[in-house]
Amino acid sequence: MNFLFEFSFDHCIAICAFLVPASLLLTLWAIVLVGQLRSPAQIYLATLAASLAALILLLHDFTWFAIGVVMAPTYILLVLACVCLGLNLWTIVYPNRVRQLLHGLLTP
Repeated sequence: MNFLFEFSFDHCIAICAFLVPASLLLTLWAIVLVGQLRSPAQIYLATLAASLAALILLLHDFTWFAIGVVMAPTYILLVLACVCLGLNLWTIVYPNRVRQLLHGLLTP
């Protein structure tokens, strides 16, 4: 466990530089797949990938909380990961509501 904490601290910039865009883009991809009426298997795979990226970001963030680093970026990453997880959960549980929202946003 100590190895994971040290890895998280030593490579924080690289971890965040990869996981932040990955979480955002994969979550967007899952929402777009719902809007395109893709198969549930494709939607589940996309939300699984997006949720995994967000969970790893959340765990990385918790390592900083564990040592007492409480700064604005720590909270911003926490909120970002939670929002991505929430959107992915919403995409899986209520795909019809997501489609209605997308249709309402994209239709003039």
